[in-house]
Amino acid sequence: MKKINIGLLAFALSLTIIPQQSIAANPTTEVVVTPAERAKADAILLRLKEIKHLDKTNLSSSEKKTLRKEVRSLKKEMKETSRGVYLSVGAIIIIVLLLILLL
Repeated sequence: MKKINIGLLAFALSLTIIPQQSIAANPTTEVVVTPAERAKADAILLRLKEIKHLDKTNLSSSEKKTLRKEVRSLKKEMKETSRGVYLSVGAIIIIVLLLILLL
């Protein structure tokens, strides 16, 4: 049992000591945003701000429902135009733990 624990400890330590290439050595690619895409994104953000600051107390339930649908569609459109993949901290921790357990 002691040999297994020592072996696992040595394995874990060897994984932490492996040298990594620096990120600065890798060439970065710049994301080129066309003026049309930028204008479209600005218009969507402006509309979202207008909806956020709108006084919704005087609106009927059907009007509120249409506003919610519009906000959802605008946010969906913004997600489609964004070109990044975002991971939460919890997702990264789970991925790392799975890699440690499987390897």
